[in-house]
Amino acid sequence: MPKAVKDHLQPGVTSFNASAARCFGIHNQFNKIPQPFHAKQAQDGLNIGNFFLQTDLHPGTKMMLQLPQSTNEVKEKSAEAELMKKEIEDCEEPAMDGESRFCATSLESLIDFSTSKLGRNVNVLTNEVRMGSQEFEFGVRMKKVADKSVVCHKMNYPYAVFYCHTFAKTRTYMIPLVGADGSKAKAMAACHSDTSAWHPQHVAFQVLKIKPGTVPICHFLHNNAMVWIPK
Repeated sequence: MPKAVKDHLQPGVTSFNASAARCFGIHNQFNKIPQPFHAKQAQDGLNIGNFFLQTDLHPGTKMMLQLPQSTNEVKEKSAEAELMKKEIEDCEEPAMDGESRFCATSLESLIDFSTSKLGRNVNVLTNEVRMGSQEFEFGVRMKKVADKSVVCHKMNYPYAVFYCHTFAKTRTYMIPLVGADGSKAKAMAACHSDTSAWHPQHVAFQVLKIKPGTVPICHFLHNNAMVWIPK
């Protein structure tokens, strides 16, 4: 098992649990019906990344970053449990134009989905950052790692459940970062060249003060994400 995958599983667990996910009606397939960017993501868009314009993708750019880690610890009948349920329900929402999506409830299904999009010769990348929120400056030697990728986000659930998706016209970059406290890290960012299908009220448009489909938008991936890329 790749270390990047093992590190995202619950300690002591080397497989996913499908039966727990099925109690919320997850299907091991993704819905290809296109629709605008999901309303929940429009309302709670900070959960999917830290946004910036592609024109800012160069050394010297400074921005505040929040790259939280998801957890497997969820208490029953709590606010966290309700949030977990809503996240699982998002798995059943139809994909938007240019997106393929899948909620993996087994390690095999996660790998099958990723390799079906990228081929069987793949690498797995994760962020190299474990620091709290602070201002970071983009460092030198940033590089594009893929023109096509599958991103799998670990969901807040007692067992390992991942929401995986791939977007057309999206590039992935590895960006070196220097924190305000002098600490160094590396984090991945996805840059979307076509946002015309995103919900017009998505937080990215509000933060960046732009409209859908006008200019490319980038966002950092959270520490709970795995990025599968072709070798």
